[in-house]
Amino acid sequence: MIHTSEKGNSSSSLIRFILFSLIGIFMFFIPITIGGKSTIPIDHIVTGIKTSLPSIAPIYALIVIILGGFYPFVKKTWNKDKVTTVFSILKLVGIVVAFMAYLKFGPTWLFEKDMVPFLFNKLVIPVGLIVPIGSAFLAFLVGYGLLEFIGVLMQPVMSPIWKTPGRSAIDAVASFVGSYSIGLLITNRVFKEGKYTIKEACIIATGFSTVSATFMIIVAKTLGIMEIWNIYFWSTLVITFIVTAITVRIKPLSSKEDRYISGEGDPEPKFEGNIFKNAFDEGLKAASVSSPLGKNIVDNLKDGFIMAMGILPSILSIGLLGLILAKYTPIFDIIGYIFYPFTLLLRVPEPMLAAKAMAVEIAEMFLPALLVTSAPLVTKFVIGVISVSSVLFFSASIPCILSTEIPISITEIIIIWIERTILTLLLAVPIAFLIF
Repeated sequence: MIHTSEKGNSSSSLIRFILFSLIGIFMFFIPITIGGKSTIPIDHIVTGIKTSLPSIAPIYALIVIILGGFYPFVKKTWNKDKVTTVFSILKLVGIVVAFMAYLKFGPTWLFEKDMVPFLFNKLVIPVGLIVPIGSAFLAFLVGYGLLEFIGVLMQPVMSPIWKTPGRSAIDAVASFVGSYSIGLLITNRVFKEGKYTIKEACIIATGFSTVSATFMIIVAKTLGIMEIWNIYFWSTLVITFIVTAITVRIKPLSSKEDRYISGEGDPEPKFEGNIFKNAFDEGLKAASVSSPLGKNIVDNLKDGFIMAMGILPSILSIGLLGLILAKYTPIFDIIGYIFYPFTLLLRVPEPMLAAKAMAVEIAEMFLPALLVTSAPLVTKFVIGVISVSSVLFFSASIPCILSTEIPISITEIIIIWIERTILTLLLAVPIAFLIF
């Protein structure tokens, strides 16, 4: 006999699981038209804040950058290793650039419209707003059972396709709806607990821990393709995971050790019976032990704000360095020749520009979009997909991976980046020509 309280708890869990998950799906994936503009609700919120508080948004961004620049030094993590030291110093450079942008002083060449003003107004301010706001709404997507539900449903396909356990689906989805840093935090923790092998952890870190939907909105807005947001988002999601399925079967990932760092390890349990029922039960179980909505939103908002503090100074310092190198030196043209034969053979419009944009992605994932804003739609779509599917870039995701306990070298990471970029190009171009 079921007690009334148990029924009540079960009913409230069911309501939270279904209602909150639907709110999350609506906020991130359902375009609505407001003021003649069709886009997803989160983008409308950010646009509303920017237009209603035009003088406050730059001050807010400046404050976030100052806090983010000093944060590693306050936390005493700036000299943890060589990579962290370099990036911590670059964040201080980001503060200087932010003051130059806000006060509008500095060399004329830095203030051409496609340099500091573009980085600050079109990238830093939207990212500074969308990451915390997006993170707050993530409470609905990741806090009430949807992740667990998807994880169990994905269990039968994760191992044969991506050579990872079913639970890694949660990392993958957490990256896409949260961020690479959330995904990598999960991956590193699960790896240290002996639930992933070295090989599995390397696959997940370099193949699933891409930028989130909130970052993809910025890329889509920069490229002017928000009107096809759902096509862009789902194409990128599918292509990213197809590319990962291929890279796990070639070196360097295929030759990584398939052993647990903690010895025997703790492989995941196998579910028996009806998979949908098991997934639903896991979702309900997660909803039943979840934090109250208010606490979840506040915690996510705090995480998002800290993440924005880490990202914004890097965008201004590494992003500006990347733009300077792209505009005034031939370095990315030279690296672009790796990809030029592919863009030429695939008949990508403006093939050399596309190849250069693909090369600059290794510095910062936003930069390719900046280079092709005036390019044909096919090129913009392809570069938009590549900048997400390539996963690896020096302004954030690579230092995040190197700061985990996952044993993978910079050389291996760069090889995987080249593989991912070429494979994404081969998959994205036919889709772009089909759509446009």
